[in-house]
Amino acid sequence: MADKYNVEEAEALAKRALHLPITQATPIYEQLLSLYPTSARFWKQYVETQMAVNNDDATKQIFSRCLLTCLQVPLWQCYIRFIRKVYDKKGAEGQEETTKAFEFTLNYIGTDIASGPIWTEYITFLKSLPALNPHEDMQRKIALRKVYQRAILTPTHHVEQLWKEYENFENSVNRQLAKGLVNDYQPKFNSARAVYRERKKYIEDIDWNMLAVPPTGSSKEEVQWVAWKKFLTFEKGNPQRIDTALSTKRIIYVYEQCLMCLYHYPDVWYDYAEWHIKSGSTDAAIKVFQRALKAIPDSEMLKYAYAELEEARGAIQSAKNLYESILGVSTNSLAQIQFLRFLRRAEGVESARKYFLEARKSPSCTYHVYIAFATMAFCLDKDPKAAHNIFEEGLKRYMTEPVYILEYADFLTRLNDDRNIRALFERALSTLPTEESAEVWNRFVQFEQTYGDLASILKVEQRRKEALFGKGEEGSPALDSSLQDVVSRYSYMDLWPCTSNELDHLSRQELLVKNMNKKVEKTNQPHGSATIVNKSPCGLSGSVASSSKVVYPDTAQMVVYDPAKKSGIEFSSSVKPVAASASNIFQSNVTATATHVSANTFDEIPKTTPPALLAFLANLPHVDGPTPNVDVVLSICLQSDLPTGQTAKQSFTAKGNVPSQNDPSGPNRGGSQRLPRDRRATKRKGSDRQEDDDTASIQSQPLPTDVFRLRQMRKARGISTSSQTPTGSASYGSAYSGELSGSTG
Repeated sequence: MADKYNVEEAEALAKRALHLPITQATPIYEQLLSLYPTSARFWKQYVETQMAVNNDDATKQIFSRCLLTCLQVPLWQCYIRFIRKVYDKKGAEGQEETTKAFEFTLNYIGTDIASGPIWTEYITFLKSLPALNPHEDMQRKIALRKVYQRAILTPTHHVEQLWKEYENFENSVNRQLAKGLVNDYQPKFNSARAVYRERKKYIEDIDWNMLAVPPTGSSKEEVQWVAWKKFLTFEKGNPQRIDTALSTKRIIYVYEQCLMCLYHYPDVWYDYAEWHIKSGSTDAAIKVFQRALKAIPDSEMLKYAYAELEEARGAIQSAKNLYESILGVSTNSLAQIQFLRFLRRAEGVESARKYFLEARKSPSCTYHVYIAFATMAFCLDKDPKAAHNIFEEGLKRYMTEPVYILEYADFLTRLNDDRNIRALFERALSTLPTEESAEVWNRFVQFEQTYGDLASILKVEQRRKEALFGKGEEGSPALDSSLQDVVSRYSYMDLWPCTSNELDHLSRQELLVKNMNKKVEKTNQPHGSATIVNKSPCGLSGSVASSSKVVYPDTAQMVVYDPAKKSGIEFSSSVKPVAASASNIFQSNVTATATHVSANTFDEIPKTTPPALLAFLANLPHVDGPTPNVDVVLSICLQSDLPTGQTAKQSFTAKGNVPSQNDPSGPNRGGSQRLPRDRRATKRKGSDRQEDDDTASIQSQPLPTDVFRLRQMRKARGISTSSQTPTGSASYGSAYSGELSGSTG
């Protein structure tokens, strides 16, 4: 089998085995049951195949392998059929064996909600027994009464039917006695019936034929896991208020049924064992752990839990064997550390030290083992000298591990050894690569803020900047002292020398400074490469990707996002998605708003938005994600060096490469979205009157706070959003200034 736990293939094999001779079907069943040992359905099919050819010995052997682990009613009904088939013709001896088989069956699955047919069959069998004299007849009636009284107290699908039969039975024996017995058992029956109705709600979601496979995270498996958890919680509450022994038996039965489906779930095994421990049955918990490791032999979690139980009850050698079995399978650092801790607890310091000397020679030993053993020597053995020696020994091997350096520094901090801490930082930072030294530098700065004076603090902070960003040129923003440095220097834990708004403002300024120094140079190649020149915080300009190819999206395939449309609607294959008109997109919103008494502010935005920006917005793809901060985006745009309309127009003229109206990459993507002629004329007049106001620099304007404020500022200045040339070409500029930026042809 290509996939070991391929459910579909297993079902196909089982179906195929039904039509094969027993000699050919047997290997298939054995293969299936080796993978799915808790599948009662496969066991039942296997045993019925043997019964069909009257192979009684093989049938008995199969039942001995599966009955006690597969507590499912159909399989046990098959067992009853086999017993009756074998012993029905053997007279009194056969009747006794059949009675024992019924009692054995009901003892295991008699509390199952689907066990009603077995109770009914047992009662029918007892009624069919011959009574040669009044004494035997009386004994038979006593046996029937006992079975009836057990059956009517069991919440099953047939509980009401069995109650009616019990009433008829008692009335047929003695009406006077029947009245008293019925009155005594009526409340108990009512309780069983109420519990049945509640229990039925929990089992309706359970798939009893689900094959046990390792967890894959599928929704079906999660539904089954939740259903079983709810069912177990319900049963642990003892809803029927029966005595402790019967309640414990009932919970065990539900756990065993749960493991038939969730056989490879370590959490179910662990919960089962923990429930036994809380119930005071440690021996039962040990058996559960042993079965769990047989089902999931590679589960380190279960091995540690089992070893913990053995250690808690004083079985040190058994616990040690479990730890050694983990080391035998996986000689990782975690297993070595846990074994070190166990040896320290169980056998003492010398045993742990001896194993550490052996473990450090292993190729799989990492710095974690050194840290763990040094911490053990310092915290448990109260031996700081030994711990210091262990850290120093490990430093020879793990000088380039930042985590090890920081742990060693923490240890020296506990000793208040500031001299060696400084020496450690200096040694480590001289060998660590720059890209891995940030955390060590930060810890060095924190150390100086605690132990050093102001001069040493400022010196280490400056060294950190130079190490992480390079020495750079004078006046570089990364090397200059900033207010963020002051905030970092004078904060403590969750206490800050500023308000949260001020902290957000500083973070925003830092972001603007970083983006202010980035420039992107694009070549004239179609969809070609772009050279990104990043002026780093240290003031050095370097080529980040001198020849990296920038892949542009195919804008011709973009579809305008319409919230009114439901997700999942596909376009016809014969119709190519095209960008819709931006004016049409906003027109429906404007028209709908006009019918209301008060118009929404957002519906007014399209009226004052330049057509070029409308065209750009119309062609943006829909993205499911967080909404960007408008203020930050506009601020970055205003700080960026955007080309003006005249510059763009001259570049097009010089190159002779004016984009056509059909070019999806040209600026005329919104050509079909021009405003009506009368509206353009009105705006052209307003533009002529306010022409002198357009000369103001964008960088000199205050940062807008929101879109509504932006619109108000534009209205106050009377800036036009479009203009018409005598040749019929309209050019559009930025959303803020309205300057010319491209031709509409």
